Amino acid sequence: MTATRETVLAPTLVGYRRTWLRADLVAGLSAGAVVIPQAMAYATIADMPVQIGLYTCMVPMLVYALLGGSRTASVSTTSTIATLTASTLIGAGIAAGSDDAQTALMTLTLMVGLILVAARVLRLGAIIENISEATMSGIKAGVGLTVAASQLPKLLGVPGDPDATGFFHVLNGVLRQVGDANGATVVLSIVSVAALLAMGRLVPRVPGPLIVVAVGIALIAFTGLRDRGVALIAEVPQGIPLPGVPSLHDVADLLPGALAISVMAFLETVAVARGVRRSTEPQIDSDRELLAGGFASVAGSFFHSLPPAGGFSQTAVALRAGARTQLSGIVTAVLAVLVALFLAPVLSDLPQATLGAMVVVATLGLVDLGSFVRYWRVNRIEFWIAAATAAIGLTAGLLPAVLAGVLLTLYLVLRELDRPHISQLIREVEGGWRAVDPDEHPVHSDPLVLRVDSGLYTANVRANTREIARRVEQARPSALVIDCSRLTQVTTTVMRNFLDLTEELSDSGVEVYFAALPRRNIATVRRTELGRDYESRGRVFDSVESAARELSRSPDR
Repeated sequence: MTATRETVLAPTLVGYRRTWLRADLVAGLSAGAVVIPQAMAYATIADMPVQIGLYTCMVPMLVYALLGGSRTASVSTTSTIATLTASTLIGAGIAAGSDDAQTALMTLTLMVGLILVAARVLRLGAIIENISEATMSGIKAGVGLTVAASQLPKLLGVPGDPDATGFFHVLNGVLRQVGDANGATVVLSIVSVAALLAMGRLVPRVPGPLIVVAVGIALIAFTGLRDRGVALIAEVPQGIPLPGVPSLHDVADLLPGALAISVMAFLETVAVARGVRRSTEPQIDSDRELLAGGFASVAGSFFHSLPPAGGFSQTAVALRAGARTQLSGIVTAVLAVLVALFLAPVLSDLPQATLGAMVVVATLGLVDLGSFVRYWRVNRIEFWIAAATAAIGLTAGLLPAVLAGVLLTLYLVLRELDRPHISQLIREVEGGWRAVDPDEHPVHSDPLVLRVDSGLYTANVRANTREIARRVEQARPSALVIDCSRLTQVTTTVMRNFLDLTEELSDSGVEVYFAALPRRNIATVRRTELGRDYESRGRVFDSVESAARELSRSPDR
């Protein structure tokens, strides 16, 4: 028996070619030059020491490389995940910088991993992916603006307000301190932001974050910026993280945030994986991505990492450098280990303004105003969903924004399910049957043949039976044939609603017949007394054609 793709370890390395080795090595080093400083910057968004971001580039990236289905996706963490992490810890009453914060982070990362693994066991990947693009656009806009505002104290060299939460509160607190800004810090921030934007636009192959970090450290080492009041990051401990054990004390308080982070981590990783998939590569399996992301998060939790997710920027760097497989991710993870072992003292000279500039440039890219314009032109409902989600994120916080986005998506799904999907079938002159175009007027026929064009569930069966009754009242036939060929399953609820419909129509003089039930549905119908009775009375046919032919011969018609 052959193994499925999901059971294969390191599927992207199966059939590896020696000619790919150089490209993967270069891509891994290139991606590392971007992802390592970015991950360190994202750790500060989560109110964690920068080394937490560095640790996130180790175990989670290695585990995803061994289990993930994308050949080139780079999985460490993202600004969205870091922001949700900070919101979750604050909401759980865990003070930033406290001794409990890193322990709570381990617990949160473990919970995210377990939720993703549970979602894989329940095969929820396709369901989670139903969250709309408009919802994601709104959440990312809220993240981008909120995080950019939170970095302003670092860019200005003023103390941040630890009690200020949300975009407007943070912005208001910063505006009150503009007069106290440190001139050298402001200049360094402006130059860093300008350099990152210029390199990203003009020379995208150059690892801009690495160059800005190197220049920032050099300026501190060889100039008098330190004496001019330019603040540095906290000292980075040298060495790799020692394993720890997550605490179970705050599970209940962390659960809402863990659910939100799980959804966003999965969606971001799948979006990256599908966005960079080459046409010659296998399709991305959402269930496999749940499993890979889940195990990456579980393993990373014991080594002090943020919840992992795929990021577009570092993945784009790896792709441009020619990455062929996840060996490039393994190279990046090894590079992160080497940086922790040998360069930690050097990283301690990194200015906070440099990290803040990297965060601002990365997160403002999440604010895609063009998508809002597109929603307005194409679908106003999507526009209002994106706008509402963004507004909630900016005012109430990102966790409520994710919850609102999920609920809005669920509402849209249920609304779509509740719409009737019924088509009238008419016989063509040359034989066979065709569906009447929705824009055409209903065609008078007796028997009236209606087809159920979608699966029926508790959520939509009433809407469809009401639509059938409406069409019968409009056409007034003596007989109705319901084509059930597209029904995926028949439940007790569905059967009860259709039997109620047949009784209602029979009372008004319309006989109801069923045609083309799939074989397994017929077996389900025969398990009930009402279903067996209906079949025994000759009301169930193998096809629409046989039903119409039998009814045309009936002496009662």
